[in-house]
Amino acid sequence: MRIISIISLLLTYVRFATADPCADIAGKAFVPPAAALACLKSFPFNETLRVNMMNNAARVLDFYTFEEYYLKSPPPFQESTVNIRATLARLNATAYETDYDASWDLYMFTTQMNDGHTRWFPNCYNSYQNVLPAPVITASVNGEEGVYIAPDAVEFISLLGEEYTSFFDSIHFNWTRLAGAKVLAIEDQDPYAYVDTIASTVSGNYLDHGVRVNSVFSSYRISGTDFSQRVGDLAGPIGVVQTAVKFQLIPVGSTSAETVTVPFLANFIGVPFTDAESFWANNCAANEATNGVDNKDVVSAATVSAKSRLAKAEIIDLSNSSAVGLPQQFIPTLPPVSGSTGVIKSYILPGNHTGVMFVGSFGGDFDAFMSDVVQTITAFQEAGVTRLILDLTNNGGGFVCLGQFLFQYLAGSSFGYPGFQSTTRGNILAQKIVASDIALGNDDTITFYSADNWAFLNGTQMPASYDYLDPLVPFVVNNVSDPTSQRFHDTCTLSFTQPIPENPPFDLELSSARKCSKQSIVGNGNCASTCAMFSTLMNEHFLTKNAVFGGKPGENVEFKGMAGNQVLEWTDLDSEIKTADLDDDPLAPPDLLISGNFRVNWRTAWSFFDEQKPIAYVSELPRFRFPYTFDTYNNPQNLWLFAYV
Repeated sequence: MRIISIISLLLTYVRFATADPCADIAGKAFVPPAAALACLKSFPFNETLRVNMMNNAARVLDFYTFEEYYLKSPPPFQESTVNIRATLARLNATAYETDYDASWDLYMFTTQMNDGHTRWFPNCYNSYQNVLPAPVITASVNGEEGVYIAPDAVEFISLLGEEYTSFFDSIHFNWTRLAGAKVLAIEDQDPYAYVDTIASTVSGNYLDHGVRVNSVFSSYRISGTDFSQRVGDLAGPIGVVQTAVKFQLIPVGSTSAETVTVPFLANFIGVPFTDAESFWANNCAANEATNGVDNKDVVSAATVSAKSRLAKAEIIDLSNSSAVGLPQQFIPTLPPVSGSTGVIKSYILPGNHTGVMFVGSFGGDFDAFMSDVVQTITAFQEAGVTRLILDLTNNGGGFVCLGQFLFQYLAGSSFGYPGFQSTTRGNILAQKIVASDIALGNDDTITFYSADNWAFLNGTQMPASYDYLDPLVPFVVNNVSDPTSQRFHDTCTLSFTQPIPENPPFDLELSSARKCSKQSIVGNGNCASTCAMFSTLMNEHFLTKNAVFGGKPGENVEFKGMAGNQVLEWTDLDSEIKTADLDDDPLAPPDLLISGNFRVNWRTAWSFFDEQKPIAYVSELPRFRFPYTFDTYNNPQNLWLFAYV
């Protein structure tokens, strides 16, 4: 076992100087960004920590299924092109002044890879979120699309509380008068050009630029199990890089343009501290939860829950850490149907012909999600509903099998396998892990790599003793050999706790002409991971009517975001290595000495249309594209009624 001496790391950062910028902001929920940055940059650069962080990153990326695609990403995803290993070499050779500079450089690099499944999250420096009291939206007004300060900014931003709003009172800045203002320029650029900059440098998570553009704007969502409004990546970025944003705008009720510089205020979303030493101890130093464990030492196969190894495919949206609710007047007033207490909120639109399922995520309570689907569909059928609208706005993904469950329930059991062919990367350490798991008798109760997590393509579950990485399957990406495992299916149906109807509950209209079904999907393209796989299945098999709202006028927006197949957090991957008794292997990533998470896209889903292409790189545009309006950007019920008409 690799042992971490947290005490020695703490001693590295003991302060003897009287000035302590961290003590100055301790205990405060909101502070000026410059004050937060002074604290974050007070820790000097440490070569030992840089080497540890970069070695961990390099070895984790050995498992990254899309690495070689980045050498030349196919259109329309060319923006996400980078030589990953050359960039790691640059990061290793750069001279940094502070620990923040080194870790933030890696954070920004992985952010700009635009794959939310594969990112470095340094807990130390992700501990603050900047919040601007002027979130922006894109909306059509009098038939012309433009950028505006969100009209509900006062109601929305006020939910952050008096400690936030009183700061602006103390500096005599009247932010409330900006609500609804038309934006003419941002930082002396056309507003959409500045939005493009934020989408390219700050947003991350999604390969498609158009989806990231929508992520810049404020929009409604479900956070946890509650309606919420996302600040957006311009007004609510993680970190404290900016102190203010300059707008040229025309306030509501005025005809004159004016220039206004709007200050950020940083919201602390980390672990409480009192000074620099405790900030480092509580937020920066590795702790018991940072690295993985040998699952053989933790539990026995007889006592592990059957759901302990459920695959996940989701992005991490750190803005959820400071999520506030959707202003009350914008929460749907229609009565919810049964099955609406969790991450799904369901309603029947006037006329009783159309049911709406707002699927906020595929996470939460695994069994409750399936129960809620059944309750909702049953309620729809009893009411005579014949059409279904699925709202996937800002759905960040979740359990892979819940996406397959919802698809299977809508498709009927007679459809067959409700997923995609899948593979893992065939690197040397992965081969050793599978071979060692077999030799040790490890199975799916304590490992993700064990073959009994999967099924052969004929649907038969693999035995734990099967080595699906021997032989490897040759594969070439951008003229680079990148072999994969043998192909397999998920075994999600084994985890379904609700019966699947034999036939679809709603008419799919699958005639010989392959007409679109009566099932529609609406959203803003911010549909990630499991959500992306689900919506792709609906599109590829049933030509579901997809409609995307928002985006930049005249430019495309994909209807799905990043679509991998399964993500492993660093603790998951580290546990796989340790459970296979390979933690001392020279190819194994080292235990982190700092608190952070280098997550990685560990499996690839292959397109139903072209089984030599990952669905992540299949461009799938919506059949319909609509601009938001002042009535729909933050009002889900109004958007559903628009879609219904």
